[in-house]
Amino acid sequence: MSLNPEPAAPEERQALSLAPKSYAEATEAPADSQIYHPPAKENSGAPEATARSLNESSGPQHENGDHEKSFAEALEAPPLPLDAPTTHINGLDNLNGLTERSNGVQQPTKRAKPTPAPIEPEKEQYEGSGQDDSPKSPTRKGHKRHSSLKSNGSVSTSSRPSSRSQHHIYHEHKNGNGGLLASIKPSEDYDRQLLVAKKEKSAKKGELVHGRQAGAGWAASKIRYAPLNVPIQRRLQTLAVLMHTLSVAGLLAIFFFACGIPLLWPIVLPYSLYVLFSHAGTDGKLSHRSERWRRSKVWSLFASYYPARLHRSAELPPTRKYLFGYHPHGIISHGAWAAFATEALGFSQLFPGITNTLLTLDSNFRIPLYREYALRMGLASVSRESCEAVLTQGGPNGEGMGRAITIVIGGARESLDARPGTFRLVLKCRKGFVKIAVRTGADLVPVLAFGENDLYDQVDAKTHPWVHKLQLLVKKIMGFTVPLFHARGIFNYDVGMMPYRRPLNVVVGHPIKVMQQEQPDRDYVESLHTQYVEELERMWNEWRDTFAPARIEELKIVE
Repeated sequence: MSLNPEPAAPEERQALSLAPKSYAEATEAPADSQIYHPPAKENSGAPEATARSLNESSGPQHENGDHEKSFAEALEAPPLPLDAPTTHINGLDNLNGLTERSNGVQQPTKRAKPTPAPIEPEKEQYEGSGQDDSPKSPTRKGHKRHSSLKSNGSVSTSSRPSSRSQHHIYHEHKNGNGGLLASIKPSEDYDRQLLVAKKEKSAKKGELVHGRQAGAGWAASKIRYAPLNVPIQRRLQTLAVLMHTLSVAGLLAIFFFACGIPLLWPIVLPYSLYVLFSHAGTDGKLSHRSERWRRSKVWSLFASYYPARLHRSAELPPTRKYLFGYHPHGIISHGAWAAFATEALGFSQLFPGITNTLLTLDSNFRIPLYREYALRMGLASVSRESCEAVLTQGGPNGEGMGRAITIVIGGARESLDARPGTFRLVLKCRKGFVKIAVRTGADLVPVLAFGENDLYDQVDAKTHPWVHKLQLLVKKIMGFTVPLFHARGIFNYDVGMMPYRRPLNVVVGHPIKVMQQEQPDRDYVESLHTQYVEELERMWNEWRDTFAPARIEELKIVE
């Protein structure tokens, strides 16, 4: 038996009290429209299988034989059971020939209408352009939650105003390419959020953290700290230089500490009187000189700190007197101390038979305890009286043969120009040492210390002119000046009063022979001074590329 489908014509459906299938069929379908009966699928178990012809279709037919259905009819089709069998015709699923077996009898089923795919609503897209109009990487998904839309100022499509009417845009203008640029005004709680973040950051600084985390900031610090695994030899070198650098301040502090103890006054008072009236620094006898102290291993560590080297250009016979002119002064003249106040660089081996004396300010021999330290090292006063006394007595014949003195010619004035990479000498107005050489008959020997100015950094006179004027005033009144310098520290490489570890090369030039005169002739003094300057320039040109490759300027004689 066969089951007739529902009529498709509106009039027949109205007679049977059935609702129209769609608004279009109810208004446009003709009254005599034919009813489409799908053919029944043949089954081997059902001898009586009936099928209707496709030409009885009530809908319009295309060239390929497919029939067109309305969109409303597709929407009203009942859902297809999950266990319904399907038949494939021309690669498509045909649900028209479905049959059900009930009590051994095949029964044709109703036509199953396919369920169309649901129509997805159009997704909203959010885009933004800044100053750069180049393509940007797309975001994963657009915002859907209303809370997130409110957080970034976006609104829905239905109620979104134009970009020009948004309240958070402060102002806008066009760039050179015509693109629209907008400046966004921060929210009202922006400053409060910054304040809270700043407080949280400062609170974290005070928290106790792991040792590795606490030390991790040292790597990003501008101050470079010395590692803990520094060899003991280098530590001892630093200690030797520290001892010499703080010798004046340290020994003077010990003296004042002793003055504060009444039990030591019987020793302190007589010693103070002795310091005021002693002439050990100017008599030229060198009676306090100790060769054992000059050859101490402490000074070998001192010289190895930089390291310092002494170079000889020519041999000096011990039958002559010599006046060594040391250039430049630097800040503390570490090279002069290592080369001429100690035997760390082997002065007696390079110049055998010559007893050299480094000269310093006469005021240093009025400092308690420090004067004993200086006299033990064989130092003497740089006064005219002291120079002539050293060069006119002693030696094999008692006339000073084999004696030598070392004078830092530039003095305290030259120390104000001591900066790394420079070599400025105060020499044009310095002719007193030439007159001393003429009076005593001592040959002039220029000495050039490459690297002396590189040991410290100091305040530039051009950027701080008032500081430079104050230093010159102190120099004029007190005879010495205090350069504002700095270098490295004991446990770091950037801040402190310790000199940098930079090589010192002290080069001794050729001697300039001098004829002794009781009253030096002015022209003769000028001639010797000219020869002296020429020898310095020759030494500079010969050794500058070897010992001063990183210089920023050439040798200059400023005064």
